[in-house]
Amino acid sequence: MKKFIVATKNKGKLREIEEILSGMNLEVVSMEQVGIDEDIEEYGSTFEENALIKAREVHKITGELVMADDSGLEVDALSGAPGIYSSRFAGEGASDADRNNKLLELLKDVPFENRKARFVCAIAVILPDGNHFTVRGTFEGFIGIEPVGANGFGYDPLFFLPEYNKTAAQLEAAKKHEISHRGKALNLMLAELRERLIQ
Repeated sequence: MKKFIVATKNKGKLREIEEILSGMNLEVVSMEQVGIDEDIEEYGSTFEENALIKAREVHKITGELVMADDSGLEVDALSGAPGIYSSRFAGEGASDADRNNKLLELLKDVPFENRKARFVCAIAVILPDGNHFTVRGTFEGFIGIEPVGANGFGYDPLFFLPEYNKTAAQLEAAKKHEISHRGKALNLMLAELRERLIQ
């Protein structure tokens, strides 16, 4: 079974990726599981650039098949913020609740119909021979008035989906994987990997 290293320390993200890739003949492992514990500085200006930076660093050390993603939330009323700064939106060491509270505070005077937002996920894959590709998935919705739901992580409890009348944190895992930014990007990645005969 081919080792597939995911360049993340985010356990929620790793769990989602494992679930989505469960049908593949790949041994999904985190960078920590292969002994890489360093924080990789993301100095890119786009989700794709940041994903490639992380994937290249881990590939340089391991020489294995490596995937990294960079994902975040773009809110139209905030001119696309927090964007690539989504995880650092409320400062270093902030919790999901801190980030959600900051977002709600910034949007407190914005009516619901103007709270359009999307999750973006860019994935970079470095193949063992050093070649790479990137894919992107998006997930459209609105920022709710208060956090609802216990599934998911990050901004999921605030991300309202009118067509389901639920937040992303209220969706069943299988449904979320089917329609989410990460689910879409991972499916694009799988199609690309199969085309490149990685399995």
